[in-house]
Amino acid sequence: MINRIILIVLDSVGVGELPDAALYGDEGSNTLKNIYKQAYNFSLPNLEELGILNINGFEDLKSPESFLGSVAKCNEKSKGKDTTTGHWEISGLILDKPFPTYPYGFPDELISEFEKKAGRKVLGNYAASGTEIIKELGKKHIETGELIVYTSADSVFQIAAHEEVVPLNELYDICRIARAMLQGEHGVGRVIARPFTGEAGNFTRTSNRKDFSLEPYKDTMLDFIKNSGREVFAIGKIEDIFVNKGMTKSNHTGNNDEGIEATIQAIKENSDGLIFTNLVDFDMVYGHRNNIQGYADALMNFDKKLPEIISSLKEDDVLIITADHGCDPTRPGTDHSREYIPLIFYGKTIKANNNLGILDTFASIGKTVLDFFNIENDLEGKSVKNQII
Repeated sequence: MINRIILIVLDSVGVGELPDAALYGDEGSNTLKNIYKQAYNFSLPNLEELGILNINGFEDLKSPESFLGSVAKCNEKSKGKDTTTGHWEISGLILDKPFPTYPYGFPDELISEFEKKAGRKVLGNYAASGTEIIKELGKKHIETGELIVYTSADSVFQIAAHEEVVPLNELYDICRIARAMLQGEHGVGRVIARPFTGEAGNFTRTSNRKDFSLEPYKDTMLDFIKNSGREVFAIGKIEDIFVNKGMTKSNHTGNNDEGIEATIQAIKENSDGLIFTNLVDFDMVYGHRNNIQGYADALMNFDKKLPEIISSLKEDDVLIITADHGCDPTRPGTDHSREYIPLIFYGKTIKANNNLGILDTFASIGKTVLDFFNIENDLEGKSVKNQII
């Protein structure tokens, strides 16, 4: 009997281009493998012991002959390559059409309405790297108090503001205004508050980022677990991605270190249900900035903490490690990449040396979680419980 599942999403740690990657300009992307090939002195001994290099597609790297987990990689059925799409599909919802994107900026009439409701004018309104646009427009923002609005290849409406110019509470309220406006035709996946500090020439984004997602259009894995009377503990930006829907408690940690520590503490508590963690630094701090060595070091840091995570597990716990999309820092551009995601199951009841190959959809993860808990549901995907027990 499985009483608890710990599901950790290594944000953006993709494991190879999907068959339709060319449609997204992502040919050649393989976030994890390319880091193995290009980072200095890189290895992940604990993840390798669980089987991460035994996932299909890593045959050209040295992989252990035996490993402790059950592994696979998952195809994405939804259209898109963003955080919301990936997490929703993990949790059982498949999107027939992608969230809208705005490579040339948002319509003038939408920006005009937003300015009226927000009470501040807008700077920017184009697709850009978040660190670059505050370099370009940060000084003018400080002088005028106007909001820096930008987007990317993802379905996002991002608002950057200096914390001493636009207080955090005001910035979050402005994001809520944008979220209320951006529905239907303009229903972007996320509105994101991007606060920063510092002076011209030395601006730094802070950990006070906050995401305002669309609410899932139907119940997800989280709702089914919560409605069964079990706990759903969201760590990191999970509460933002699901708009607090289907959770019993949350801890909005600001970075990987905080998220890892919060997860370990949660595992040590007596609870049943789901601990659902997103570790965002791989994507936000390193992937989008093409920082190969920084990404590698963050992965090695997680790997060093993995024995503590594993030693905290109880006999009836299952650990699942996965991702939500790619963000290959070795490739041109700074956007997400359309990739398979890794999937590792580990626990006292889980088969070792077990490679399931390629699963049809990320939703197999949520379906398997609910199957472990014997919870009836109508979600997408197919459970692999009987193949890994």
